[in-house]
Amino acid sequence: MADQSRDPSRKKGDFTETPLSSESVFQGRLLNVKRDLVRLPDGKEAHREYILHPGAVVILALTDQDELVMERQYRYPLGRDFFELPAGKIDAGEDPADTARRELAEETGYTAQEWKRLGLIHPSIGYSNERIEIFMARKLSLTQSSLDDEEFLEVFTLPLRTAIEWVRSGAITDTKSIAALFWAEKIASGAWK
Repeated sequence: MADQSRDPSRKKGDFTETPLSSESVFQGRLLNVKRDLVRLPDGKEAHREYILHPGAVVILALTDQDELVMERQYRYPLGRDFFELPAGKIDAGEDPADTARRELAEETGYTAQEWKRLGLIHPSIGYSNERIEIFMARKLSLTQSSLDDEEFLEVFTLPLRTAIEWVRSGAITDTKSIAALFWAEKIASGAWK
């Protein structure tokens, strides 16, 4: 018998925290750091520090040989290269599907004839409102990339099976890529459509 208490459609209790005041601690080009005073469900007050993020997309781009388009990119906060799926920030007012098309072309030089939105993830729910839309792109054509001035990366292809092994071995640790790769694995097995 299924555990009814874990049914996501059922809501027991109200855990809503009500904002009382808000201050901007830092405003950057990409991120806005906030510090709010909130009323807790029990009536007490607490501070919440969090990051406002414009949202992003991640793309599972599959070649005709069913290989994934991947990137190797240096990530400054951790001081090393990471293997990732193509991804990028949603610009203000931009439809996420348009962001996916733009980012795939800019970063990798690939365009796609077939696009499908797969789902949504929230990678850092404890301290950020960031959302990442997952897209799948098929029937790829290679044109020419046009990286941003501050962007340096290597584009390569990799079989899904190998990418999943890289997750298991720790070669891929980027959460958006891991989530999307597991989504792709479910699709490839026929478990998800």
